[in-house]
Amino acid sequence: MVLEHIQPGDWNSRAVIYNDIVSLSGVVADDRTADMKNQTAEVLRKIDTVLEAAGTDKSKIISSVVYISDMSLKDEMNEAWMDWMGDTPPPARACVGVDLTPYTLVEIMCQAVKS
Repeated sequence: MVLEHIQPGDWNSRAVIYNDIVSLSGVVADDRTADMKNQTAEVLRKIDTVLEAAGTDKSKIISSVVYISDMSLKDEMNEAWMDWMGDTPPPARACVGVDLTPYTLVEIMCQAVKS
Protein backbone atom coordinates (compact mmCIF):
# COMPACT_ATOMS: atom_id res chain seq x y z
CA MET A 1 0.00 0.00 0.00
CA VAL A 2 1.49 3.29 -1.12
CA LEU A 3 0.00 6.56 0.08
CA GLU A 4 0.97 9.89 -1.43
CA HIS A 5 0.48 12.90 0.85
CA ILE A 6 -0.16 16.35 -0.66
CA GLN A 7 0.93 19.26 1.53
CA PRO A 8 1.35 17.29 4.77
CA GLY A 9 1.10 19.42 7.89
CA ASP A 10 1.34 18.95 11.63
CA TRP A 11 -2.13 17.46 12.08
CA ASN A 12 -3.35 16.57 8.57
CA SER A 13 -2.45 16.46 4.91
CA ARG A 14 -4.29 18.68 2.44
CA ALA A 15 -4.96 15.47 0.46
CA VAL A 16 -3.98 11.81 0.40
CA ILE A 17 -3.87 9.70 -2.75
CA TYR A 18 -4.44 5.95 -2.68
CA ASN A 19 -5.21 3.76 -5.71
CA ASP A 20 -5.84 6.86 -7.87
CA ILE A 21 -8.42 8.19 -5.40
CA VAL A 22 -7.65 11.66 -4.08
CA SER A 23 -9.21 12.42 -0.68
CA LEU A 24 -9.14 16.06 0.34
CA SER A 25 -9.28 17.22 3.93
CA GLY A 26 -11.89 19.79 4.83
CA VAL A 27 -10.99 23.12 3.23
CA VAL A 28 -11.99 26.46 4.77
CA ALA A 29 -11.60 30.07 3.66
CA ASP A 30 -8.74 32.23 4.91
CA ASP A 31 -10.93 35.35 4.77
CA ARG A 32 -13.43 34.69 7.51
CA THR A 33 -14.84 38.22 7.22
CA ALA A 34 -16.36 37.32 3.83
CA ASP A 35 -19.99 36.30 3.38
CA MET A 36 -21.07 32.73 2.57
CA LYS A 37 -20.85 33.10 -1.21
CA ASN A 38 -17.35 34.59 -1.10
CA GLN A 39 -16.04 32.13 1.51
CA THR A 40 -17.38 29.30 -0.63
CA ALA A 41 -15.78 30.73 -3.78
CA GLU A 42 -12.43 31.00 -1.97
CA VAL A 43 -12.70 27.42 -0.71
CA LEU A 44 -13.46 26.17 -4.21
CA ARG A 45 -10.43 28.01 -5.64
CA LYS A 46 -8.30 26.36 -2.96
CA ILE A 47 -9.79 22.97 -3.89
CA ASP A 48 -8.83 23.61 -7.55
CA THR A 49 -5.24 24.18 -6.43
CA VAL A 50 -5.08 20.98 -4.37
CA LEU A 51 -6.68 18.92 -7.11
CA GLU A 52 -4.17 20.27 -9.62
CA ALA A 53 -1.29 19.35 -7.28
CA ALA A 54 -2.76 15.85 -7.09
CA GLY A 55 -2.97 15.53 -10.88
CA THR A 56 -6.72 15.89 -11.30
CA ASP A 57 -9.47 18.53 -11.47
CA LYS A 58 -13.07 19.24 -10.45
CA SER A 59 -14.46 17.24 -13.38
CA LYS A 60 -13.12 14.11 -11.66
CA ILE A 61 -14.72 14.72 -8.24
CA ILE A 62 -16.70 11.65 -7.20
CA SER A 63 -18.31 13.00 -4.06
CA SER A 64 -18.28 16.04 -1.85
CA VAL A 65 -19.57 17.00 1.58
CA VAL A 66 -20.27 20.67 2.25
CA TYR A 67 -20.50 21.69 5.89
CA ILE A 68 -22.15 25.03 6.54
CA SER A 69 -22.66 26.90 9.80
CA ASP A 70 -26.09 28.29 8.90
CA MET A 71 -28.50 26.35 6.69
CA SER A 72 -30.38 29.58 5.90
CA LEU A 73 -27.30 30.54 3.83
CA LYS A 74 -27.37 27.38 1.69
CA ASP A 75 -28.63 29.24 -1.38
CA GLU A 76 -25.60 31.57 -1.24
CA MET A 77 -23.28 28.57 -1.00
CA ASN A 78 -25.10 26.94 -3.92
CA GLU A 79 -24.65 30.08 -6.06
CA ALA A 80 -20.87 29.91 -5.64
CA TRP A 81 -20.90 26.13 -6.16
CA MET A 82 -22.89 26.35 -9.40
CA ASP A 83 -20.70 29.20 -10.71
CA TRP A 84 -17.65 27.05 -10.01
CA MET A 85 -19.09 23.88 -11.56
CA GLY A 86 -20.17 25.68 -14.75
CA ASP A 87 -20.99 23.05 -17.37
CA THR A 88 -19.12 20.31 -15.50
CA PRO A 89 -21.47 17.50 -14.43
CA PRO A 90 -21.73 17.80 -10.63
CA PRO A 91 -20.54 15.07 -8.27
CA ALA A 92 -22.64 13.36 -5.65
CA ARG A 93 -22.90 15.93 -2.87
CA ALA A 94 -24.32 16.37 0.60
CA CYS A 95 -24.73 19.61 2.52
CA VAL A 96 -24.80 19.41 6.31
CA GLY A 97 -25.45 22.10 8.90
CA VAL A 98 -22.80 21.99 11.66
CA ASP A 99 -21.01 24.10 14.24
CA LEU A 100 -17.77 25.35 12.68
CA THR A 101 -14.95 27.39 14.18
CA PRO A 102 -15.85 31.04 14.78
CA TYR A 103 -16.51 33.03 11.57
CA THR A 104 -16.03 29.96 9.38
CA LEU A 105 -19.20 29.69 7.32
CA VAL A 106 -18.29 26.75 5.08
CA GLU A 107 -15.94 23.76 4.99
CA ILE A 108 -15.78 21.42 2.02
CA MET A 109 -14.17 18.02 1.61
CA CYS A 110 -14.24 15.80 -1.46
CA GLN A 111 -12.87 12.76 -3.22
CA ALA A 112 -11.74 12.65 -6.84
CA VAL A 113 -10.10 10.22 -9.18
CA LYS A 114 -6.71 11.03 -10.68
CA SER A 115 -6.73 11.89 -14.33
